[in-house]
Amino acid sequence: MQLHQHSISETISKRYFQEIDNINHYQGIEEFFNIESKLLFEIYHLEASKAKKSLHGIIDILSIRFGKQVIKVVRHYFITLSSIVARKLLDNQVPSKKAFAFNLACADMIENRMKDAEFLQFADDLIDFYVYFIADRKQPTFRHQTVNKVIMYINDELENDLTVESIAANFHISTSHLSRIFREHVGITLVEYLNVRRVEESQYYLRHTNKSITSISDQFHFCNQSYFTRIFKKYTGVTPKHFRDELHHEFYRFEIGEPEYQKA
Repeated sequence: MQLHQHSISETISKRYFQEIDNINHYQGIEEFFNIESKLLFEIYHLEASKAKKSLHGIIDILSIRFGKQVIKVVRHYFITLSSIVARKLLDNQVPSKKAFAFNLACADMIENRMKDAEFLQFADDLIDFYVYFIADRKQPTFRHQTVNKVIMYINDELENDLTVESIAANFHISTSHLSRIFREHVGITLVEYLNVRRVEESQYYLRHTNKSITSISDQFHFCNQSYFTRIFKKYTGVTPKHFRDELHHEFYRFEIGEPEYQKA
């Protein structure tokens, strides 16, 4: 066993020094980590358009170095990048099981769903997916800490049958007090916010899974599919079926911000 480990170590060392010699023949390699640092900053700050441009810059560098093998190398890089983003999710207090599931889901998509001819489009879609997850875990900064905690709690428990009553009980406050402080700081009622978040999440199941609309409606605890359709259309402008069938529709996202009277 020790001999085997030693031989592996020697092989890696030899390959490392070969690569050091090879790398001097390629231009632009020294920019790789500078662009990657910029890319991560842009992802973490939800700058999707800039992040896509930076990722394409990294792919250009990999193309220079690896030529015809670039797609294989890019596939590996996407998996590595997904692991880095998963750790950012942990930093943002995502439950470890969700961060782990995120990492596995990305790896599976990259290994099994990324078509060689569409790897640049896949790169853009991957950035959109990263930004979506990071945005969901962006720490709210309302002046009332209970409101901030409620928003994070909803993000973590959204697929449970949440109600104003159950949330109030979890935080040991009355429903009337919770409803009042939530609307004062967020600008919409807690019931509206629950519906908004359910619509936001359901979009990804409509677009990226084969689950039936009824199943997705049940998953997010809408009382029936008709009500799900009405609420979904209220916020996105289209029905769930239309959103699934017409891929040009952009994802709806509610922008959280304190009401103007809170900003003075």
